[in-house]
Amino acid sequence: MKTRVKELRTQAGMTQQQLADLVRVSSRTIISIEKEYNPSLMLAYRMAEVFGVSVEELCCLKENKELEDREYESLQ
Repeated sequence: MKTRVKELRTQAGMTQQQLADLVRVSSRTIISIEKEYNPSLMLAYRMAEVFGVSVEELCCLKENKELEDREYESLQ
């Protein structure tokens, strides 16, 4: 699943470790999320709060749903 975590983090001038500290996870978790690992709902909520965006915006939910829908339709 695509997210905007890396984009928002770099715009904020924040390191992976700084973000990890703010949301109470390891920097390895942030690295994994930036490589398309799906965060838990609570972690996504915590990151969205840090960046002042909605979880929907942070996780690109509309774009990810459209991509998933297209992939499903191609299987039909």
